[in-house]
Amino acid sequence: MSTASQRLQAAPGAQAVLRAHGRSFYFASHFLGQRHGSRAARLYAFCRYVDDAADEAASKDAAQSALDALEAQLYGRCDAGLRAGDFLSLAGETGMDLRLALALIQGVRNDLDPVAFRSERDLLRYAYHVAGVVGLMMCAVLDVDDPSAAPFAIDLGIAMQLTNIARDVGEDAAMDRRYLPSEWVGELAPNRILKPDIDSAERLRAGVKYLLERADAYYESGEAGLAYLPERARLAILVAARVYRNIGPAARRLGHETWRARAMVSGPRKTLIAASAIRDFALSRRLHRRTASHDSRLHAGFEGLPSTNPPRKKAT
Repeated sequence: MSTASQRLQAAPGAQAVLRAHGRSFYFASHFLGQRHGSRAARLYAFCRYVDDAADEAASKDAAQSALDALEAQLYGRCDAGLRAGDFLSLAGETGMDLRLALALIQGVRNDLDPVAFRSERDLLRYAYHVAGVVGLMMCAVLDVDDPSAAPFAIDLGIAMQLTNIARDVGEDAAMDRRYLPSEWVGELAPNRILKPDIDSAERLRAGVKYLLERADAYYESGEAGLAYLPERARLAILVAARVYRNIGPAARRLGHETWRARAMVSGPRKTLIAASAIRDFALSRRLHRRTASHDSRLHAGFEGLPSTNPPRKKAT
């Protein structure tokens, strides 16, 4: 049995994975009912396993093999391990499209080589594959079947991924990854991020600042689509989004120098954010009306990606 397979067979329960690795999501999950909360934890555990297959493998070849094996299990070409088997059961329960999981794996494969994105388009398409599709899978988990919800769900996933990238500039650089596009920060090698010169540090600060501004636009869109969710799930996702979005102000307090320290939201701060979200949930009509039109500009460059809303070309 391979090391990856051994780790899979010994994998902890979904709730334990969520509690250990997704603290903001675990906090928000308390606002979900038992059924949706259990499903969300199972989805998170699967997505975490896919990430770990790339990040914790001993080599690129080992990571490729682990992802290949996982794809084979999802396609039914071999017996499914614990995590893949549970995900397949979840997909069957919810009517989830398995192509979304395969798109996630495709996105994670991009991390197996050194990462140095050139353009914002590259960054956003990557965010779609590793997080936008998770938003689509969450729609299935939460029993949302209105296709109008899909672009907003994608946007909330992208917003959270952009926040992750802004928070983890230093950690990613240590893994030979620069997600900040060179059109923002210049042709900066990942290994130079940890100890940048004065000019590079200025570009990095500006890049992190702009990234958080882009994330805010996707958060606004994601919130605009929350009315498509069941009421209790609506509150839980609002809390999760607000908590995650507050990583941005934490990064700003660090002067956007997130290669030096990791921006964090404290436990007491999360409680205050949740209280504010509950108040807004009770008072804001916007969160309960399916009247928002999706801003197609947010999906510029997404041509060919499922459930996106690319802008229409002008007639000539």
